Amino acid sequence: MLNLILIVVLICLVTIGLVFVIDRFLPQKVKPVLIILFGILSIYLGFKIYDSINAPIEFNKVRNERFSKVISKLKDIRDSQEAYKTVNGKYAGNFESLIKFIDTGNYTITTQRDSSFMRYDRVYQIEMQQDTIIIDTLGTVKVKDSLFGADDRYKTMMDVPYAQNDEKFEMKADIIDKSGYKAPVFEAKVKKNVVLYDQPEDLVEKENAHQSVEEVNGTEIKVGSLTDVSTNGNWPPVYDRKKIN
Repeated sequence: MLNLILIVVLICLVTIGLVFVIDRFLPQKVKPVLIILFGILSIYLGFKIYDSINAPIEFNKVRNERFSKVISKLKDIRDSQEAYKTVNGKYAGNFESLIKFIDTGNYTITTQRDSSFMRYDRVYQIEMQQDTIIIDTLGTVKVKDSLFGADDRYKTMMDVPYAQNDEKFEMKADIIDKSGYKAPVFEAKVKKNVVLYDQPEDLVEKENAHQSVEEVNGTEIKVGSLTDVSTNGNWPPVYDRKKIN
């Protein structure tokens, strides 16, 4: 912003200087031509100044709208993967398996209640009360109905919104060792350049360099991790609101 102010001040000073020179030293017949040329130059410089102010504002609007759509799909992928893991004990390694699971999978609905019974204790040689938990199976519910209801958007959740060449999200699943525990993990992601393919290169480059709690950091928008036990996304809380202003 400071650089922009300096440029505006410089242009004003140059303008005053040129007007003075034209009026004081140049022949009368040359003045109309120079005034026209100077007018065209002023319009061009004014446009460039406006564009330098307006371009980042328009870029932010486009970025927020597109990122919001991308993140919405990543959330659907995460919800679907968590359901897959609940039933299968691991994450799906590809979208074909994940979508098939949503189409055909079922949750088992259970309830649990505390109970107790008497058991002979060999140490004390008497009957003693033992506490236990009883798990009852109530039935099943379809995964699709639980996650998406009548909406079939999950069938295209692999498609990256606004992508120029129908790019898909990159998704992988794995089992990693965490302190001796074999933990299932997954990650789904897309590069920002894919989503912002038609935006000014300098602004996209600046976007890729973000490292802030208020921004989507790095060069990718992603959810989950292949190196850590996490299903978090790398976006800030503002994208978890219902509407992006």
